[in-house]
Amino acid sequence: MTHFRGLLLLVGFLTIVELNLPDMASATPKAPLSQTKHKTVHPSAIDTALRYATALAHGDRITAGEFDFACQYNSVTAPSAKAKSSVAKEPSYDKCWEALTVGHAPFLNRSDIGMDVLWPSTGPLVFYGDMLPSAQASAFVMDVLGTSPPGTGLHLAVTGTRTIPNGSFRLKPNGSVIGVPATLVELTVHYHDPLTSPIAYGPGMVHWTSTVKRERRAIKSITTQWVVLSGLRPHGFPRDTAVAHLPVDTKPEAPGMVQERIPFTTERSRALPDSIVWWSPADQPGTLTAAAARAASFPELRDRVALLNRILLIDPQQTEALTVLTKHLYTVLLQDAARNHKLVIKDPVLAQIVNEFYWTIAAASDRLDLSLGMEVGGFAQPTSADLLYRLLPALQTLARTHPEQLENRFRLGMAYRWNNDQVPMSETFDALVNEIPADRKGLKAEALLQLAWSRINKVAWNRILHDQDSIRAYDNAKASLELAERPLDKFLAEYTMAYSMIFMPNYGDKGQMLHHLTEAKRWFDEIPGKDDEVWRYFLHRELLKAVLNADPMFQPILAPTEKTSN
Repeated sequence: MTHFRGLLLLVGFLTIVELNLPDMASATPKAPLSQTKHKTVHPSAIDTALRYATALAHGDRITAGEFDFACQYNSVTAPSAKAKSSVAKEPSYDKCWEALTVGHAPFLNRSDIGMDVLWPSTGPLVFYGDMLPSAQASAFVMDVLGTSPPGTGLHLAVTGTRTIPNGSFRLKPNGSVIGVPATLVELTVHYHDPLTSPIAYGPGMVHWTSTVKRERRAIKSITTQWVVLSGLRPHGFPRDTAVAHLPVDTKPEAPGMVQERIPFTTERSRALPDSIVWWSPADQPGTLTAAAARAASFPELRDRVALLNRILLIDPQQTEALTVLTKHLYTVLLQDAARNHKLVIKDPVLAQIVNEFYWTIAAASDRLDLSLGMEVGGFAQPTSADLLYRLLPALQTLARTHPEQLENRFRLGMAYRWNNDQVPMSETFDALVNEIPADRKGLKAEALLQLAWSRINKVAWNRILHDQDSIRAYDNAKASLELAERPLDKFLAEYTMAYSMIFMPNYGDKGQMLHHLTEAKRWFDEIPGKDDEVWRYFLHRELLKAVLNADPMFQPILAPTEKTSN
């Protein structure tokens, strides 16, 4: 009884080891150890598992090799080890480490696509993907997770042990089979930092098709099990215990024969997928808020998006991250428009209007830049489509969680239009028109104008002429004109009425179309920072240009632009 109590005291002492690099710290003991009846867990097995996993997290090749069964087995069975003068030649720990860590490579292979990049944006990102159930135990304590930088460390807690049937192996071909005690030690790995912890697919995520994005989540903790073999020293091993982590690399005795499994055990060192605990929004909210502010200061878009994506994996409704992400993606998308139309516009307000108009017209025509993503097109860099695809869900979340932020809802409506989502692009602005009070004339005028363009784009893309939405678009633009106060808003309203008439029977009243364009030019000339090149750009867009060129009556409005037309 005294001996048994001594074992329990030793087991309790070894239950917690914390790895918090560069400092070592202790933690509060976790759940009591469990043992199988009638068999006693070898106390040194717990110490061996902890020291081995700790060495892996530290990148300590020597200690890891000393406690690795496969490494020591190769040393014991090497030809030089047969000499009686010494126990065993010291193995090459670099080779042992290479053999041990080669299985980590698939989890460190970045495959960032478009705007799905995750923090850390460069360097090692541990993502287990579909291979988590088959991953070796060391993949959850590899040194890129346990060291700082890039991470802030991990700590290990013993949460269970039990004996399992003896492990067995042979030291030479056709030699006698050696059986040694085997212990299963469960170590729960706790990751300190939600921003650098490993990533896995969320629970229940199934790979149905390549076009469905599966949820990814950040792991807070996971339980791993390690097979520890004891009683090895009598058989020539330098230590009495070692972790059977990976099997020894052996060759079949003859071609076609099954490769011998050394050691043979009923369990393997691995993670327990059902034990995963995910980082949640309540765990470190201050860290997430500070990270969102930090991301906004990064000069590179890739770094910004990577850190914001990581934050949103943990808290999909984190307002600061969503706000920074949507603002930056929208800005870059408009910059793409500016690079495409190549107009130099000094006035920032007018420049934004032109850039948004560029994508509105593109969405109803060839749409190539808004449809062809990085992966599908085989591009090396994210495309405008990638920006749009990432922008939409973030704006949707903001609109749902903060409907009072009207700017985000305006952007969402335009993003729907550029993505050719015909129902929500009109519903979004229809709701805004109804919600914005009459005394906010400028904002209501803008909502009416955007609703008109959503209707126009639906008709233009579907190519269903005489669609009633073209008449509704005209009426929306007319109502916008009645509320508009700035010359810029009045210009846009007149222009929109003219453009909507393209789809009316016989273009509606051609004289009326000419009137709207004439009025549009009059208001355009009163815009501060106006640029005649911008007026020509609006006049020569897509279907409008075709209609104007087809009838001599529009020559008075076209003549001043013909020499410099696009």
